[in-house]
Amino acid sequence: MKRVVVTGAAGFLGSHLCDRLIAEGCLVVGIDNLITGDLKNIEHLFENERFSFQKNDVSNFVHVSGDLDFIFHFASPASPIDYLKIPIQTLKVGSLGIHNCLGLAKDKGAGLMIASTSEVYGDPTVHPQPESYWGNVNPVGPRGVYDEAKRFQEAITMAYHTYHGVDTRIVRIFNTYGPRMRLNDGRVLPAFIGQALRGEDLTIFGDGSQTRSFCYVDDLVDGIFKLSQSNHHQPVNIGNPDEITIKQFAEEIVKLTGTSQKIIYKDLPIDDPKQRRPDITKAKEILKWAPKVSRAEGLKITYDYFRSLPEEELYKKDHKTFENYSK
Repeated sequence: MKRVVVTGAAGFLGSHLCDRLIAEGCLVVGIDNLITGDLKNIEHLFENERFSFQKNDVSNFVHVSGDLDFIFHFASPASPIDYLKIPIQTLKVGSLGIHNCLGLAKDKGAGLMIASTSEVYGDPTVHPQPESYWGNVNPVGPRGVYDEAKRFQEAITMAYHTYHGVDTRIVRIFNTYGPRMRLNDGRVLPAFIGQALRGEDLTIFGDGSQTRSFCYVDDLVDGIFKLSQSNHHQPVNIGNPDEITIKQFAEEIVKLTGTSQKIIYKDLPIDDPKQRRPDITKAKEILKWAPKVSRAEGLKITYDYFRSLPEEELYKKDHKTFENYSK
């Protein structure tokens, strides 16, 4: 790859992907509408001659002049607090946005990867989740706007591969963490650390028996890059299979942060998955990939990052105001 596009470039994951691609010698065109992304995540790249940026909503149009080798479509709200506030935009970026990106890939003769998600498995009845599992998703539930947007993305991406010959990849991303996450984005790791730093009780939704598997962002980006270099067009899980209950995870955060606050319990949200663990057999066999960073090591790095943020970041209720995006 020589010249690539990353949509969602100012997001948590997109910004780390830009870093990796530039380190690999690529010219990177970053695109983001900054609804949930933040320019702070990529400001260190603005002086880099290998990086350029467009503020643009890919759901409206995508235009990049010149030759392109590859497109990474990573634009989308990714946390429940975001996609429950802007459900229409979440559906649009997973339908109109990917349609525009696929059209650009077809026109340029470029490859394309979509960032799909473990959410396509819904509240799984098969555990751990292999790529062959079709999922257990409620399409009309509150989380359906995100789940179904990603499922549609997979379907249209395969259609463009089958009928137009576009060179496509599908990565199914499991829970990921690391620096540049937003403290108040609603996901469990920044929620726990933010509560600890503010001296608040740690909140568990449900009884804490539900499980997750957390992958450090550098490991995830390594898997994404290796998939982009492969010839595999079917979905591939990228995540860390080291499974832990939310209660155990809260206890790890308490130990890490040295907080003296209690762990309190609230009702479990509708359709919240009870278990989540990737089967990464395919990634190991095809990509020769497996996660390397232990949860203890990754959490320490992430905690140090959050602790270094300005104090006002700790007390933001919402990262963005979504009033302008209600239509």
